[in-house]
Amino acid sequence: MRFNWVACQPNCRGWVSAVGVVTADSPREFDEFARGRQLGGATIVLDSSGGSVNDSIALGRRWRNLGLLTTVGTSVNARFPQGERASIDPTAYCESMCVYLLLSGKTRYVPAGAHVRVHQIWMGDRADDAKAASYTAQDMMIVERDIGRLAKYTFDMGGAGDLLSLSLNVPPWEDLHELSREELRLTNLSTTDLVAEVLPQADLLGSPGLAAKAVQDRFVNSTTDVDTQTSKSTKTAEAVVPTGGVVNTAPAK
Repeated sequence: MRFNWVACQPNCRGWVSAVGVVTADSPREFDEFARGRQLGGATIVLDSSGGSVNDSIALGRRWRNLGLLTTVGTSVNARFPQGERASIDPTAYCESMCVYLLLSGKTRYVPAGAHVRVHQIWMGDRADDAKAASYTAQDMMIVERDIGRLAKYTFDMGGAGDLLSLSLNVPPWEDLHELSREELRLTNLSTTDLVAEVLPQADLLGSPGLAAKAVQDRFVNSTTDVDTQTSKSTKTAEAVVPTGGVVNTAPAK
C-alpha cells in the first residue's frame, strides 16, 4: 500500500491517500510515512483491493490509536472556480481487507459513488481455483485462527457481527458482495452521512466531470504485485511456510 499526503490549498488541512494492496511491509511503511508528521485526527482516503489480514489488522489498530478518520475515494486534481486543486473522486473501490481498514476510522464516511465489497478469507495461493485445490489440517487451522483475530478486531473497532456474517458467507468462487447503503449502516461501517465530518470542505468530494474508475479484478496471488495492486482484489488468509505457498489475509466479496 502506498501512502501520500495530499495538500489542498487554500483553507484545507489535507488528507492521507492510501492506495493499493496491504502487504507485510505496509505497517512499517506507514510508520515511516507518519514519522515527523502530526497525523492525529487526520483523514485517510482509501482506494484498495485488500491484502494481508494480519497486516491490515495491525495497520488498522495503528490508525485507531491515532484517532484517524476514514473514507473511500481517489485523490485527483480538479478545477474549481478558484482554480485547480486537489480533490477526491468518490468513484473508488474498498474491497476485502480494505473494508476492515475503513472500519478503523474513529468516524467513517462512505460516499454514494464508492464500492465497498466483501468476501471470505481464503488461502491466497489457492484462491484462483479454490474448489479444485487441496487443503491440509494446518491450512484449516490458519484460516480459523485468522477468522478469530478478525472477529476480535471487528468488535474492538465498533463493527457489527453483521459485517463478519456478510463477509464469511461469500466463497472465493462467487463474485464479491457489494454492500448496500442499508448494509453499510447495519455493519456500522458508515457512522455519518455528513462528508464534512471527515472532510471539512465538502466541495472536495464528488467533483463533477470525473471519469468513473474501471471495475477491479478479483485476485492477487503475491504480496509483491505492486504495479497492479489497484486493479486486483484479494482473497487470502495468512499462511506459514509449511503450507507451501505465499499467502496474505483478506476478507471481502
